[in-house]
Amino acid sequence: MVTADEAQHLPVLLVLASGRGERFTASGGTTHKLQADLCGKPVLQHTLDTVRASGLRWHLEDAGHPGMGDSIAAAVRATRDAPGWMVLPADLPLIRPQTLVEIARAPMAVNVLVPSFEGQRGHPVRFAAACGDALASLQGNQGAAPVVAAQAAMKFIVSDAGCVVDIDTVEDLRRAAGLLAERAEVGGSEIAPQATYGFKIK
Repeated sequence: MVTADEAQHLPVLLVLASGRGERFTASGGTTHKLQADLCGKPVLQHTLDTVRASGLRWHLEDAGHPGMGDSIAAAVRATRDAPGWMVLPADLPLIRPQTLVEIARAPMAVNVLVPSFEGQRGHPVRFAAACGDALASLQGNQGAAPVVAAQAAMKFIVSDAGCVVDIDTVEDLRRAAGLLAERAEVGGSEIAPQATYGFKIK
């Protein structure tokens, strides 16, 4: 994991926890998805434990906002002097600390880096400091998609399914619990993902 000195030169993780989680309750959930129990602790706690383990600097955006774009904008404004940002929805409890570090350390030949697992776009998406003004002015439910679309983004291929396993429904929660159980069966080791840099997506 990164040292405190190294973290000063790496992007800040923006953990987005402002959503209402309506799909989760509609699927039968009895609590907000981030507070739902996942193998003994809340979904949000899994995500924050991983973030802390990475050693990266981070900001939790959990105030109420109209949309994900507004949430990202608020988080960027709160960390405006950062050398870059990594946008991580809080409902990705299975992502590994090593994956966060790999993305943070990857060379930035372009302004946006998008992790990919088996052809699926994942999180956290990394943005260079040059994207700050655009991110800070986001609004609505599209998240950072307008900023990604305006840039020559690059894929960053990882072997960590945790970057695409989010919790939107009760069934997603069951799936995540099963994946955590599989990890425990092989010793719970945090195997570093194999990452490949240099895949242009625009």
